[in-house]
Amino acid sequence: MTMGADLPATGKPLRWPAVAAAVAGASAVLLGALGAHALRSELPAPMLEVWETAVRFQFWHALALAVCATSVRRSHAGQFATMLFALGIVLFCGSLYALALGAPRSVGIITPLGGMALVGGWIALGVALSCDHP
Repeated sequence: MTMGADLPATGKPLRWPAVAAAVAGASAVLLGALGAHALRSELPAPMLEVWETAVRFQFWHALALAVCATSVRRSHAGQFATMLFALGIVLFCGSLYALALGAPRSVGIITPLGGMALVGGWIALGVALSCDHP
């Protein structure tokens, strides 16, 4: 899927951010339950905290994707915000999940890149919302 392919001349909201928000939200629920039940007795407390941080960030950014899906019209800034949020969830949360499960510490190099994508997503969302005219 190319970036321009989702930008027809209409002012309708994008569809793929809604799917991304639903997938991110549903998987955050499942991963949170996994941490609370199956992993609680398997992981040391510090790694369980890392897992819980990943789940919390994934939930918040699933909501950000939902905002992109419902409030942002088809714009480059809105599209960019959505891509940054999705990338940030994968990189930031994904690396934290991996670290909690025992991945090598070098995986932690990815975490700040994901964090920067999340910050960029918020900035792009602000631009998209401030420039959005119904």
